[in-house]
Amino acid sequence: MTVPTPERSAAPPPGCPMHAAGAAPLYGAAVADDPHGLYARLRAQHGAVAPIELEPGVEAWLVLGYPELLELTRNEALFSKDSRRWRVPREGRLAADSRLLPMTSWRPTLLNLDGAEHQRLRAAVAETLARVDHRQLRETTEAAADALIDGWGPDGTADLIAQYARKLPLLVFTRLLGLPAETGPRLVELISHFVDSSEKSVRANAEFQAILVDLVRQRRERPGADLTSWLLAHRAGLSDEEAVHHLVVILVAGNETTINWTGNTLRLLLTDRRFRATLAGGRLTVSDALDEVLWRDPPTQNFPGRWATSDTVLGGQYISEGDMLVLGLAAANADPAVLGGPTGGQGTAGNRAHLAWGAGRHVCPAQHPARLIVETAVETLLHRLPDLQLAVPGHELAWRPSPWSRALVSLPVLYSSFTPPRQPDPDFATGSAYVSAPAARPGAAAPTAPERSSWTSAPQTTSSPSGSTRSDGISTGRTPGSATPARRSWWNSLAGWWSGR
Repeated sequence: MTVPTPERSAAPPPGCPMHAAGAAPLYGAAVADDPHGLYARLRAQHGAVAPIELEPGVEAWLVLGYPELLELTRNEALFSKDSRRWRVPREGRLAADSRLLPMTSWRPTLLNLDGAEHQRLRAAVAETLARVDHRQLRETTEAAADALIDGWGPDGTADLIAQYARKLPLLVFTRLLGLPAETGPRLVELISHFVDSSEKSVRANAEFQAILVDLVRQRRERPGADLTSWLLAHRAGLSDEEAVHHLVVILVAGNETTINWTGNTLRLLLTDRRFRATLAGGRLTVSDALDEVLWRDPPTQNFPGRWATSDTVLGGQYISEGDMLVLGLAAANADPAVLGGPTGGQGTAGNRAHLAWGAGRHVCPAQHPARLIVETAVETLLHRLPDLQLAVPGHELAWRPSPWSRALVSLPVLYSSFTPPRQPDPDFATGSAYVSAPAARPGAAAPTAPERSSWTSAPQTTSSPSGSTRSDGISTGRTPGSATPARRSWWNSLAGWWSGR
């Protein structure tokens, strides 16, 4: 895409009265009640890039166009990930207790850097995540899901957000990162505060990082078979500070995205007439529902951000040096110019050209394990509760008022029967997989022999975990049974702690 020179644009620079008057708030009820309507109105009024307010008096640009978002994410020379370039804080216009700070403050992570340093840190995160065996992750997710479902009461009601989608990822991530089980519920609460930009955002962010500082200290002294230890041992040689901040990235991005993707997929399956047949083994599959959600209601609808390195023009709008540009992921997916999008003629089944994971060098490195966790969570629930149905009309479901996440407040359901959990693969239940040799830090001693673990195996050779994840009719019968006593005992104990049993 050719970017015209600023002189060719008649639009006023941001910060002037004309700009402020046309800016739409990207917070509160407007973005929660009808975000698709908001994006359509902004597109009709301003085109592919629209002026917005993130807080009263804090302006930014929302990139709504699909090609414009690709330009934004691929042109590091014009649009940097370094939030220290943002002119609003430089001009003293961002309050010390602003709800935007947790999501926009600079940290030494792959999210906030460009060029070679970003590549170094991205390699550490991506290669650490690649050490997790996908088949084992699937079985572990299913075991956690079974434990949660088994703990529900006999009244045939549940809230699939509070009792399932919001708890399940932390059951998996708590174990995967080597965190104590009892920290899980508190982490969920803290993440919700700063992702929702609530009044408790700043304090929640500080407490969240304190938990991870302690974890890094412990794993530096006593490494284990977990993501934290592997990240610390990576050849990139991350400092403790870098490791803590990247654990924040993994937990927030992995947990919050997985929660929202799970909840939004279950909502689609329970409310969309085309997908209702899935509950009876219809033609459309859970995998199709996952893809449609990423097009229509991606778990992250907007993401901060990029900062202009110089005056330029994008989408016909004059962008000043230091302006913040927000990635309108949901809006770009709905760009009428995108043939494969929800408004196009090709449909979304099997179409993964969406921008739900971002684009360019900063595309999400955890999308494959996230897909595996969500697909397993949804399939397990629908198998265990085959007559699942909404307990309220679909239009009564409420969304959280977050400018970033597309997340339901609750998803109340009714069911009348349980199907027993399936028998897990004994090869993985006995922990037959092995950890690959850890990458050595520069100047570090040679690694010891590979350590036995049920989490990892040899490096992955498949391009996507979805290839090994069942996506046929979810009502296919499964062999009744449970996991090995030790594994079920661990999961039931942790799930019971979640439920207050």
